[in-house]
Amino acid sequence: MDERQFYHEQDTSKPARLNCPHCRQVNEYQLRWLVRTKKDRLPPGANERDREAFAKARSYMVRRDEVVHCTNPRCRKRFEVSGIQSVHIL
Repeated sequence: MDERQFYHEQDTSKPARLNCPHCRQVNEYQLRWLVRTKKDRLPPGANERDREAFAKARSYMVRRDEVVHCTNPRCRKRFEVSGIQSVHIL
């Protein structure tokens, strides 16, 4: 059984304060996240191995954005998102 069958998936965005390394300006950026919440029941057709994996499963968030564009009109350069974890356990 695929691990994705244990979760409900939902896209969301959350603000983050990031510093552009080119122009050194700090701004708020909306980062996209994939939220996976654990289902309350095991999907039908699961075997014993799937039951063990489902018992260990936890809800978590995965960051989708790796690169953002600077909001400063004079800069507008792309930079990598750093300082923010790519996975958060809920």
